[in-house]
Amino acid sequence: MLYRVLKVHPNDNVLVALQDLQAGETVEYKGISYLLKEAIPAKHKFFTEDLKEGDSIIMYGTLVGRPQFDVKMGSRMSTDNVKHAAAKYQYRPYNYHWTAPDVHKFKDRTFNGYHRSDGNVGTANYWLFIPMVFCENRNLDVIREALHNELGYAVTDKYKAGVHLLRELYETGKEIQSADLNIKESVVPVDRLFKNVDGIKFLNHQGGCGGIRQDSEVLSKLLAAYADHPNVAGVTVMSLGCQNLQVKDFLTDLKLRNPNFDKPMHVFEQQRSLSEEQLIMTAIQKTFVSLTEVNKITRKAAPLSKLTIGVKCGGSDGFSGISANPAVGYCSDLLVALGGKVLLAEFPELCGTEQNIIDRTVDEAAARKFISLMTAYSDSAESVGSGFHMNPSPGNIRDGLITDAIKSNGAVKKGGTAPIVDVLDYTELAVKPGLNLVCTPGNDVEATTGKAASGATLILFTTGLGTPTGNPVCPVIKVSSNSKLTSRMGDIIDIDCGPIISGDRTIEEMGEEILEYCIKAASGEVIPKAVQLNQDDFIPWKRGISL
Repeated sequence: MLYRVLKVHPNDNVLVALQDLQAGETVEYKGISYLLKEAIPAKHKFFTEDLKEGDSIIMYGTLVGRPQFDVKMGSRMSTDNVKHAAAKYQYRPYNYHWTAPDVHKFKDRTFNGYHRSDGNVGTANYWLFIPMVFCENRNLDVIREALHNELGYAVTDKYKAGVHLLRELYETGKEIQSADLNIKESVVPVDRLFKNVDGIKFLNHQGGCGGIRQDSEVLSKLLAAYADHPNVAGVTVMSLGCQNLQVKDFLTDLKLRNPNFDKPMHVFEQQRSLSEEQLIMTAIQKTFVSLTEVNKITRKAAPLSKLTIGVKCGGSDGFSGISANPAVGYCSDLLVALGGKVLLAEFPELCGTEQNIIDRTVDEAAARKFISLMTAYSDSAESVGSGFHMNPSPGNIRDGLITDAIKSNGAVKKGGTAPIVDVLDYTELAVKPGLNLVCTPGNDVEATTGKAASGATLILFTTGLGTPTGNPVCPVIKVSSNSKLTSRMGDIIDIDCGPIISGDRTIEEMGEEILEYCIKAASGEVIPKAVQLNQDDFIPWKRGISL
């Protein structure tokens, strides 16, 4: 059954349009009729009562905005008549009670992962190239092209085939503008030589020198976190030599993070090499030798408690908070009940949900750490004339996310309802089973980069508008909030939560389906679209103003 409108929480004074509604029509919800003063596009909200200027607009059961002038029942909520507002928050003793979901279907399930000597289990087996400074990016590009093409990790050559066709048309004087570039057959890729090495990844970045020393210090911790990641089997480090981020600093941070780090690692410094050619060829040769050893590691069964799933949303729409995010949240609750770890980040997208977060945090010290991080982040944004209220993008607003509090209250649904066991600053490792908060920006790539640094071995990424974000070492699974997006951008979407909007599936059913997909992805039985497309996005956070 296709429902027309939805009230997310009993206390809300807005309704969400689940389909396009016309001006002048009457909409009924639970025995109450509402005459629409104007057209309400799907995903947008309309007021269920007359409100005065400054009154509280309630959605998800909490304050999300205030009218800028008197508004009538049945009129559409927009940026013209509403401004962001969020409730104040503080620490208070609170006895949060959580009823864990029924996990009998998953109790004895396992996934096939890569077991590391420190007890962690990876969902993939990657070799990682790390530059200490942006000066080495070009060398990494040369190495990437050589290794990917020869060892079978290159993406399909259909784009090269398209350019080749354009060249042929041009050389023969034929029409180019209307040429059909839908290449049906592409060059057959080279068979992957190392069957148990899922990829060779490269962390190109723009840091390591030229900025403030604190940026290099944070970058060092980030790179150490990636080297230590459960999905990484070995590392090749490329250094220029004179940069701010010295190899010794990186090695110190690596030992601090994991004193027993024992993965194969090769370090090269260009200013001590005989030539660039010698540097690159030696790096390739030594890495190749290590790949022959890493290839001997095979997948073995592990309990689901060994999974660490990061949850993220990007390109969100008005359905994200009522379909994809709650479904991922139910999956999160299932994993927490099974003893696994879930990482919820994006601090600008927790604005307006702070009191709920604080009340759910088990440890007072962790709750106060959250308040400190959140306050400092908000203050730093406001100090330069910005603020969390400026977080929603034009695309978010166009598709119904009018204020940051609306966006945030929908975004936090990804974390489910479990108690929060720990609060982590950027790059800190999650060690406690359960739901963990990680301080990152809302920026898609900066946030996924930070989740992987805190130990996520899979990332569930919900989207309502579509986004191609991936990560070099952590497989990213795209979850659509609506079926139209899945139909339009199916090449990047893995799971469709549109059936929740149509009433064909429940949130709980979709949550279980998502966990089933995660088990298959963690075992290498399905390859998420972002991994297939080599969407290896990596942007370190400089701790500046990034929303």
